[in-house]
Amino acid sequence: MKGKVVIITGASSGIGLAIAKEFASKSSKVVLAARNFEKLKQIENEILSKNQIAYAVKTDVSIESDVENLINKTIKKFGEIHILINNAGVSMRAMFNDLNLDVIREIMDINFWGTVYCTKYALPYILKNKGSVVGISSVSGFAPLPARSGYCASKYAIHGFLETIRIENLKTGLHVLIVTPGFTSSNIRNTALSADGSPQKETPRDEDKMMSAEEVAHRVYKAVKKRKRFQVYTVIGKAIRVFNFFLPRFTDNRVYKQMAKEPNSPLKK
Repeated sequence: MKGKVVIITGASSGIGLAIAKEFASKSSKVVLAARNFEKLKQIENEILSKNQIAYAVKTDVSIESDVENLINKTIKKFGEIHILINNAGVSMRAMFNDLNLDVIREIMDINFWGTVYCTKYALPYILKNKGSVVGISSVSGFAPLPARSGYCASKYAIHGFLETIRIENLKTGLHVLIVTPGFTSSNIRNTALSADGSPQKETPRDEDKMMSAEEVAHRVYKAVKKRKRFQVYTVIGKAIRVFNFFLPRFTDNRVYKQMAKEPNSPLKK
């Protein structure tokens, strides 16, 4: 990965930040993309202070012109792109019956359309290098989570989109990787949207018992290097995938009961 140009969206915190640091530590040239430019500059300076290479570009992936600007600035700075890591995302927690539909629109704009925009504008350059397009998804991309209808819909959509991009490029040398980390310790639950679109602010889960963002980043790095197709992290995530395929009704009941145990869960116990 030495010298490879890697764009990471949602790089200002959580998994995105950890991935940026992981690739930078392996001598990749990392392009940091997120809405919080002040935070991005701090991260850029931190990476540069270690004699590693980073470049911050303020980007709202839900805005197509922002994404076009991200790709143009990356090409102007480094001249090429090898890897795109679509990590930017937002979650939610509310029953669909209570949900303001603008919440789903916002989630789809960031999670799904953000992935589409970034892939569309970066792909011509990635194809020249037979590089990688990566989607940081979720277990909820293949198994439903109650009170996360918009989030699950966006992840299912991302899977369908990226898997189609993969098969379209079977003869071009493009590598497409979908990563489903499961519950990971990050701030995504703090910023998750409530029924009215306001941030949840507090996580309803025990973050200490989850896989760390740094562990996810290390595994993502190895999966990109080995050009893997699909990755499921955590034992629970792997179990849900298997049980949801073979025993969907049983899995629905188990997942419902587990999610209903969350503090202030909107689900009936």
